[in-house]
Amino acid sequence: MTRAFNFSAGPGVIPEPVLERAREDLWDIFGSGIGVLEHSHRGKEFDRILAEAEADCRAVGSIPDSYKVLFLQGGATTQAYQVPMAFLPDGGTADYFHTGKWATEAMHEARRYGTVHTAAGSEATRFDRIPEDSEVRYSERPVYVQYTSNNTLMGTQWHRLPPAPPGDAWFVCDASSDIYSRPIDVTRFGFLYAGGQKNLGPAGTVLVLVREDVLDRQVRELPWMLDYRVQAQRESRFNTPPTFGIYLMGQTFKWILGEGGLEAMRSRNEAKSKIVYDALDASGFYRPHARVEDRSHMNITFFTPSPELDARFIEEADEAGLKNLKGHREVGGMRASMYNAFPRAGAEALASFLADFESRHG
Repeated sequence: MTRAFNFSAGPGVIPEPVLERAREDLWDIFGSGIGVLEHSHRGKEFDRILAEAEADCRAVGSIPDSYKVLFLQGGATTQAYQVPMAFLPDGGTADYFHTGKWATEAMHEARRYGTVHTAAGSEATRFDRIPEDSEVRYSERPVYVQYTSNNTLMGTQWHRLPPAPPGDAWFVCDASSDIYSRPIDVTRFGFLYAGGQKNLGPAGTVLVLVREDVLDRQVRELPWMLDYRVQAQRESRFNTPPTFGIYLMGQTFKWILGEGGLEAMRSRNEAKSKIVYDALDASGFYRPHARVEDRSHMNITFFTPSPELDARFIEEADEAGLKNLKGHREVGGMRASMYNAFPRAGAEALASFLADFESRHG
């Protein structure tokens, strides 16, 4: 059966070699006679899976020993409240960049625990851009500064770090939709989290990278399941962890390393997105949403001249094997998500379809 081109924003494309390996390991992993889904999270087979996943994660991101690598549950949505619950004291202030839906929701959750200060934002222009450095106004003494590195709904992406936080504040980054899509200097962050279902493999598992001294700054006693220190001490398995999710992440890390690492991912992703952006820019028919200099290499958002044509575009694209191009329900239009494992051929097919659709409906 021929596989369609899957432009889904998440769960997204998983590398085909990972799927092929998983198919084998579902039946029998490591010659144990038992499949990966059936092994105990305390057994020697899962010990190996977890150890390899962490080692390969560190190798991909050049993560130093001063950072803990955690594989947790609940996705990025849980991290949106768990971070302030752990680190934002009563009466304390955290600064946030308001650049899209996930930033909005993270700010909402943080207000349960302390004061939220908007360092900068782009709500006034429907989140079509990343704020300029000159627009940034940090609060006097924030505990931390949080931003979302890639905004899936609107198709914008930070191509630089925000200005350095004041005092001893540290960066928190929600990197869910562009984690490991390009080189990253983890040492610039105190805390980084990413849901797994875009560039890391499966839905339901979240990767957390946290500097050890940040762990010591936890301000509340929390339930064990939500206590980062407990999870770090128990190697992400205070309870039964998402074993298959961790396995798939580990296989994805191996795939990234085998493909040439993060420099290769960046080159590949920039080339794929350029194919589609060039096709959009060559047309007077389509309207991309994001400001040119802030365009995402992961999520390309655009519109035709009318909602009726948007709906027709999505329907005809689906029939042509270009799946899941419908924009988010809060935005409309189209969204082409092309994560690490998305093939170049899919970008070329979309560019060709853009021209064909315009010739018939323009």
